[in-house]
Formats: sequence, C-alpha cells, structure tokens
Amino acid sequence: MKKKKVRNGIIAGVVVCAVVLAAVWLSVVPGSSGEIGVETAVVSRTDIHNSVTATGTVEPVTLVEVGTQVSGIIDRLYVDYNDHVKAGQLIAEMDKVTLESELEQAEAQLSSSKTEYEYRQKEYVRTKRLYDKELVSDAEYDEALYLYETAKNAYELNQASIVGVRRNLGYATITSPIDGVVISRAVEEGQTVAAGFETPTLFTIANDLRDMQVVADVDEADIGYVKEGQRVEFTVDAYPDDVFSGEVQQVRLEATVESSVVTYEVVITAANPELKLKPGLTANVTIYTIDRLNVCSVPSKALRFVPDKDVLSKIGLSMSGVPAGAAAGRTVWIMDGTDIRPVEVTVGVTDGDVTEIVSGLTEGERVVLGLRMSVPAVMPQEIERSPFMPGPPR
Repeated sequence: MKKKKVRNGIIAGVVVCAVVLAAVWLSVVPGSSGEIGVETAVVSRTDIHNSVTATGTVEPVTLVEVGTQVSGIIDRLYVDYNDHVKAGQLIAEMDKVTLESELEQAEAQLSSSKTEYEYRQKEYVRTKRLYDKELVSDAEYDEALYLYETAKNAYELNQASIVGVRRNLGYATITSPIDGVVISRAVEEGQTVAAGFETPTLFTIANDLRDMQVVADVDEADIGYVKEGQRVEFTVDAYPDDVFSGEVQQVRLEATVESSVVTYEVVITAANPELKLKPGLTANVTIYTIDRLNVCSVPSKALRFVPDKDVLSKIGLSMSGVPAGAAAGRTVWIMDGTDIRPVEVTVGVTDGDVTEIVSGLTEGERVVLGLRMSVPAVMPQEIERSPFMPGPPR
C-alpha cells in the first residue's frame, strides 16, 4: 500500500510540473518576441470550380430490343455479335411451315364463306322480289333474310381473320428496325421461342456507338446543384489515363431508393468518336456545378475580415473612410501604404476558398485577409524539463 501511495505521489508531481511549465511557456514566449503583422493578397484572375461526384454506367443513346410476336422455331440467323445492320435488313427467319398452313386454311375458309355469302345474297334478292309481290309468306322472307345476314357476317369475320394470319406470317421474317450494331444475340438456329405474355428478345441493337451517354446516380444531397448544360468530366477503369467530357442532358425526377439511400438519375452526353467507350462500362463522373474561368477573385478570408482600430494603431496602420454599417461579407479592405480603407463589392460564385468579385475591385489591388502573429521557434533544450518527464524522441 505504501508503494502505491509513493507511485501516485510521483505521478501527481509530474503532472503539476508539466502544467506549470506549459503555463510559463505560453505566457512568456509570445509576449517576449512575438510580432503582429497583416496578411494580404493581390486581386487576380483565376478559375473557380465546384463539383459533384457520382458513379454511372455508359449506355448507348438508342438501344432497341428486337423480338418476335409469334411462337415457333428459329430457322435462320443472318447476323451475329458486333455486326452492323441497316434499317429493314433481314436478320432472322422463323420456320414458316405452320404459319403458311394456317394461312392456307384461312384462305379456304374465306373462299367458302364468300361462296356462301354470294349464294345467300342472290337467294335473298329473289325472295324479296316475290315478297314485294306478296307471292311468298313472311316466314319464308324472314328465313331468307336471316341466312343472308349470317353468311355476310361469316364472310366479314373470315376477311378479318386472314389479315391476322398474314400478319403473323410476316412476323416470321425479322428485320432490323434501326441502323446500328448488334450488341447481343439471345437465340440460336433451331431454338424454339414461345411468344406468350412476354415477347422474347432475339437481338439487342444499339443505334450509333459513336454517340453514347452516361446515366449517373447522384445523391439527394447534391442533386439540387445539378442543372442541364453543366460541364462534365468522367473516367472509366478501362482507360484510366483518358478523361472523357460531356454535359448534363437531363435530370430525371424519379427517385431510386436502395438501402435507405435516395439517388436521382442524371443523363450525360458522351461523344465516342474513337469507339473507346463500350456499353456497360462504369464511369466515375465529376459534374461541375460551378465553372467560371478567368474571373476577378479574392480569397474568401478577405470578405470576413473586420479590422480593429486599436490593434492596427499598435502596428503602425491607420483606417480611413470607414463606411457606416459596413457588413462583413460585402466589404473588403484595401491596403494603401500604411492605410487601409473599405470598399463595397459585389460578389459572385465561390468555392469556399476563393470568391468571385463582380464589381468594386480591379486586378492588382491588394486586399487585407487578416492579422497574423509570428512566434519565434523555441528549441527544446531552451525549456527547463522536469527529470520525471520523458525525454523527446530521438
């Protein structure tokens, strides 16, 4: 127990010595040799940028999925991956035997119904003439009219039916809807496809890979700064040394929520003349929400400086022309020899460190940023150290 008390006493003595030495150093050193000066900067022209970062996916501007509306067997394929196609070009054919058989049946039914319709029409005309001369009964006339109307409806129904059969036969010939490049092919020759509730996709065709777009997911905290027409730069992992450029084309209003994180899709144009960008690449996007080039600017500290007349007089400076009610943030102080004077300015955009000056200052003027105190360096051996304190590292 005595050893523990002695150890605690030693630790307490060390702490007291450290506090006393720190207090002596803080009270003596600055007052003895510290100097107060004025920090200034020159009004100059610079570029002011502010940006939002996001991650997106490179996609073709126009991407069409080509499918089929009829079920059957893929008979022939005429294109493959990466093939260039033209609008209307034949790219695949389905087996037409079943569809042609259905067409023949429909044509036969149409011919039969047409013959029946023409016969009933002539019979009705004859019966009506006799009925007008009161040579046949009402029952005979009504029966002739009924048979005529029935044959007419059957003929019109078969006419409509054969239109659908012929259209299905036309769907068996699959052509490209646009000029472009085949991105994917989902079927093989001999494969059976079933067009039920969902149309099966056979090919995916991109319109023009020289004109791409990036769909970026921007966080809800940053989406308020993103506007159409803003400049964008992005990189992809496939070409880490290349920087691609574009601009914001669209800010979509639909929000996407994933793991309680809300993002909005931003569509960015991306020229691809060298065909380096490929569909599906991940893009690291930088959207410049502020992009001002070669503007007159000052450090933002100059707008927050409020001078103290007494302090300035001690270092040999004077104030002149102090405006009544000068507000920090719209007033800067210009250094003119040993005199500083206020100037009302109109500010523009800022990136936090630098602020644009729209009016009130000219390039080359020197503005005051604040006061600084220079403290000479003190070597460690100049401070008396307690023998109980650990020494400095070697």
